[in-house]
Amino acid sequence: MTTRLNYFATSPKAMDILLNQESYLDEAFKGSKLLLELVKIKVSQINQCALCIDMHSKDALKSGESFDRIYGLNAWRDMTCYSKKEQCSLQWAELIVSDQPATDIEYQSVLQVLGEQTLVDLTIAINAISSWNRIAKAFKPAVGSFDAN
Repeated sequence: MTTRLNYFATSPKAMDILLNQESYLDEAFKGSKLLLELVKIKVSQINQCALCIDMHSKDALKSGESFDRIYGLNAWRDMTCYSKKEQCSLQWAELIVSDQPATDIEYQSVLQVLGEQTLVDLTIAINAISSWNRIAKAFKPAVGSFDAN
């Protein structure tokens, strides 16, 4: 894959918008960093963004996530290693990214487990990683060189 332009250098103010959003999400998910990373990986898998899958898998591993739970994201419904909160978050991520409207039953189920604030923050996080996925796919930065250290 050929790298195109450096979007950070070309439009730093635009990138600041997304980076400020990431700062908010880091604070909002301060006690749930692994949950946020799992959602970022799952959304990146759905959007087929190699850069973000690489980056967030490495970030998750650095933060203490296991290989098994990262690999298992493609079949999370059939695995017992995810908590109810993680399952609801992954389900919500799939619903949001699919552009299918969530039914009232799905919404109430997720809301009951996550609560209002987390549901809003999670929805912002899903949209944020989807934005990053689309930017990375448009400008094709080099994949594989991300260092989580």
